[in-house]
Amino acid sequence: MAGKSQSPARSAKTAASAGSSPRGGRGKTRDRNITVVSRGAPRRGKTDWAAVDALTDEQIAEAVRNDPDAVPLNVDWSDAVLVIPPKKKAISIRVDEDVLDYFKTEGAGYQRRMNAVLRSYMEQRRKAKTKKRA
Repeated sequence: MAGKSQSPARSAKTAASAGSSPRGGRGKTRDRNITVVSRGAPRRGKTDWAAVDALTDEQIAEAVRNDPDAVPLNVDWSDAVLVIPPKKKAISIRVDEDVLDYFKTEGAGYQRRMNAVLRSYMEQRRKAKTKKRA
Protein backbone atom coordinates (compact mmCIF):
# COMPACT_ATOMS: atom_id res chain seq x y z
CA MET A 1 0.00 0.00 0.00
CA ALA A 2 2.86 2.36 -0.54
CA GLY A 3 1.78 5.78 -1.78
CA LYS A 4 -1.79 5.53 -0.46
CA SER A 5 -2.77 7.46 2.61
CA GLN A 6 -5.33 6.01 4.92
CA SER A 7 -8.18 8.13 6.28
CA PRO A 8 -7.66 8.94 9.95
CA ALA A 9 -11.24 7.87 10.67
CA ARG A 10 -10.45 4.40 9.33
CA SER A 11 -7.17 3.91 11.10
CA ALA A 12 -7.14 1.62 14.09
CA LYS A 13 -5.52 4.31 16.17
CA THR A 14 -8.45 6.74 15.92
CA ALA A 15 -11.35 4.32 15.41
CA ALA A 16 -12.51 4.64 19.01
CA SER A 17 -12.72 8.43 18.86
CA ALA A 18 -14.06 8.82 15.31
CA GLY A 19 -17.76 8.77 16.22
CA SER A 20 -19.92 11.24 18.10
CA SER A 21 -20.58 8.96 21.07
CA PRO A 22 -18.69 9.48 24.29
CA ARG A 23 -15.87 7.10 25.13
CA GLY A 24 -17.13 3.75 26.20
CA GLY A 25 -19.90 3.39 23.63
CA ARG A 26 -23.40 4.69 23.11
CA GLY A 27 -24.86 3.59 26.38
CA LYS A 28 -28.22 1.94 26.83
CA THR A 29 -30.93 2.44 24.25
CA ARG A 30 -34.50 1.33 24.25
CA ASP A 31 -35.69 -0.68 21.27
CA ARG A 32 -39.04 1.12 21.18
CA ASN A 33 -37.26 4.40 20.41
CA ILE A 34 -35.46 3.01 17.39
CA THR A 35 -37.11 2.92 13.97
CA VAL A 36 -35.30 0.90 11.34
CA VAL A 37 -35.76 2.28 7.83
CA SER A 38 -34.01 0.95 4.77
CA ARG A 39 -33.92 2.37 1.27
CA GLY A 40 -35.05 -0.91 -0.23
CA ALA A 41 -38.14 -1.24 1.94
CA PRO A 42 -40.14 2.01 2.04
CA ARG A 43 -42.81 2.42 4.68
CA ARG A 44 -46.18 1.04 3.77
CA GLY A 45 -49.18 3.32 3.83
CA LYS A 46 -52.79 2.39 4.51
CA THR A 47 -53.84 2.54 0.85
CA ASP A 48 -54.86 -0.75 -0.72
CA TRP A 49 -53.13 -0.18 -4.07
CA ALA A 50 -54.31 -3.51 -5.46
CA ALA A 51 -57.93 -2.39 -4.98
CA VAL A 52 -57.15 0.98 -6.57
CA ASP A 53 -55.51 -0.69 -9.55
CA ALA A 54 -58.58 -2.92 -9.97
CA LEU A 55 -61.01 0.04 -10.31
CA THR A 56 -62.48 0.63 -13.74
CA ASP A 57 -62.75 4.09 -15.31
CA GLU A 58 -66.51 4.01 -14.69
CA GLN A 59 -66.03 3.23 -10.99
CA ILE A 60 -63.54 6.07 -10.67
CA ALA A 61 -65.92 8.50 -12.43
CA GLU A 62 -68.75 7.41 -10.12
CA ALA A 63 -66.57 7.90 -7.04
CA VAL A 64 -65.66 11.41 -8.21
CA ARG A 65 -69.34 12.26 -8.82
CA ASN A 66 -70.21 11.13 -5.29
CA ASP A 67 -67.31 12.98 -3.66
CA PRO A 68 -68.49 16.34 -2.26
CA ASP A 69 -64.90 17.65 -2.28
CA ALA A 70 -64.41 16.90 -5.98
CA VAL A 71 -66.16 20.01 -7.28
CA PRO A 72 -65.43 20.86 -10.91
CA LEU A 73 -63.37 24.00 -11.23
CA ASN A 74 -64.33 26.43 -13.95
CA VAL A 75 -61.69 29.08 -13.43
CA ASP A 76 -60.79 31.70 -16.01
CA TRP A 77 -57.05 32.23 -15.58
CA SER A 78 -56.76 34.78 -18.42
CA ASP A 79 -56.90 37.74 -15.99
CA ALA A 80 -54.64 36.13 -13.40
CA VAL A 81 -51.86 38.29 -12.02
CA LEU A 82 -48.60 36.85 -10.80
CA VAL A 83 -47.95 38.04 -7.27
CA ILE A 84 -44.47 37.47 -5.92
CA PRO A 85 -44.51 37.64 -2.13
CA PRO A 86 -42.04 40.01 -0.52
CA LYS A 87 -38.84 38.59 0.89
CA LYS A 88 -38.93 37.66 4.54
CA LYS A 89 -36.19 38.60 6.96
CA ALA A 90 -35.52 36.51 10.05
CA ILE A 91 -35.37 38.62 13.21
CA SER A 92 -35.56 38.18 16.93
CA ILE A 93 -38.39 40.16 18.50
CA ARG A 94 -39.76 40.40 22.01
CA VAL A 95 -43.54 40.40 22.30
CA ASP A 96 -45.81 40.16 25.30
CA GLU A 97 -46.40 36.56 26.29
CA ASP A 98 -50.19 36.86 26.07
CA VAL A 99 -49.96 38.32 22.55
CA LEU A 100 -47.81 35.42 21.37
CA ASP A 101 -50.07 32.89 23.12
CA TYR A 102 -53.11 34.40 21.41
CA PHE A 103 -51.62 34.05 17.93
CA LYS A 104 -50.38 30.53 18.67
CA THR A 105 -53.82 29.39 19.91
CA GLU A 106 -55.25 30.37 16.52
CA GLY A 107 -53.29 27.45 15.04
CA ALA A 108 -50.43 26.92 12.63
CA GLY A 109 -49.16 29.95 10.74
CA TYR A 110 -49.10 32.30 13.72
CA GLN A 111 -45.98 34.11 12.46
CA ARG A 112 -47.64 34.69 9.10
CA ARG A 113 -50.72 36.13 10.85
CA MET A 114 -48.58 38.36 13.05
CA ASN A 115 -46.86 39.63 9.92
CA ALA A 116 -50.26 40.32 8.31
CA VAL A 117 -51.34 42.38 11.34
CA LEU A 118 -48.11 44.39 11.22
CA ARG A 119 -48.51 44.89 7.46
CA SER A 120 -52.08 46.11 7.92
CA TYR A 121 -50.91 48.60 10.56
CA MET A 122 -48.10 49.80 8.27
CA GLU A 123 -50.45 50.28 5.31
CA GLN A 124 -53.01 52.17 7.40
CA ARG A 125 -50.29 54.51 8.66
CA ARG A 126 -49.04 55.09 5.10
CA LYS A 127 -52.56 55.93 3.93
CA ALA A 128 -53.01 58.37 6.81
CA LYS A 129 -49.74 60.15 5.97
CA THR A 130 -50.70 60.36 2.29
CA LYS A 131 -54.07 61.95 3.17
CA LYS A 132 -52.38 64.57 5.40
CA ARG A 133 -50.09 65.63 2.52
CA ALA A 134 -52.94 65.91 0.01
